Amino acid sequence: MDRKEFLKTTGLAGGTLLFAYYPELSPADKKIRFGMITDLHHDIMHDGIERLSAFIKEMNAEKPDFIIQGGDFCIPKKSNAPLLDVWNQFKGPKYHVIGNHDNDGGYTRDQVVEFWNAKAKYYSFDANGFHIVVLDGNEHNESADRPKGYARYISPVQLEWLRKDLDETSFSTVIFCHQGLDNDAGGLENGTLLRYTLEKANEKAGKQKVILVMSGHHHQDYYNHINGIHYVQINSASYQWLGDNYKEIRYSEEVDKAHPNLKYTVPYKDPIWAMIEIDHKGKITIKGKKTVFVGSSPEKLGVKMDDYIYPIVPYISDRKLG
Repeated sequence: MDRKEFLKTTGLAGGTLLFAYYPELSPADKKIRFGMITDLHHDIMHDGIERLSAFIKEMNAEKPDFIIQGGDFCIPKKSNAPLLDVWNQFKGPKYHVIGNHDNDGGYTRDQVVEFWNAKAKYYSFDANGFHIVVLDGNEHNESADRPKGYARYISPVQLEWLRKDLDETSFSTVIFCHQGLDNDAGGLENGTLLRYTLEKANEKAGKQKVILVMSGHHHQDYYNHINGIHYVQINSASYQWLGDNYKEIRYSEEVDKAHPNLKYTVPYKDPIWAMIEIDHKGKITIKGKKTVFVGSSPEKLGVKMDDYIYPIVPYISDRKLG
């Protein structure tokens, strides 16, 4: 029985419940479109509110199905409430991913969730016939030999939740995680296990159920295609961190005095973000923003680019995938 005859026979034509159970019957031209901004770092950037305001203004004009921020947004302190006020000006669904810097200063991830009014630390939802999964890559690996620095791990409890969640959907699935699953330079400690989990879900479904994984965290612009799954890194809305070897970098005298951590960075002149569109045939179109560095480029500062694996650039590339 073809789709048209099935709908006529069941009398459920136009019912969204039917498509929830039988996504293959959804209209072939149905698409999802969302805006993503990540690594704003409002607690470092002196103009974080202006950067987010530009994003929200464009999103309200473009009217995507939802927006999402990929982490390192702001810590949950009262003085950051004006930033949330800007975020909440978007006239549609909006979602959060927790980043490693969002609980700086001794805050907990639960406090972050409450302050942002996020759904949970990790969660999933459906939109336009697609399944969206948001992971929390900031759990602690209790192993004694774990790498130093910020937690960047998916616990066995969350991993089991992910397996169950993927089992229970038949929709094409997009995964969000702050840290890259495909980057061993500061990405998830157990990124290989996570990629394997997604590949096994596809194998079990007999199709490419998980089609796209999106991350932030690395403040870079790159793409990998691994065993049938697209992995896209969305660049920071604000800057690239260069570290202690570049602590004498100057933004401006006024800004440096108020925001000393900026001395370690190469900021981008304008905020950048991406608009992503996916159709039910798996075609992915990414439209990114481009700007320039404020002041000297990393090359002029003598940065060893090989240390970063991928280039440091002030843009998000346009891509057509699938």
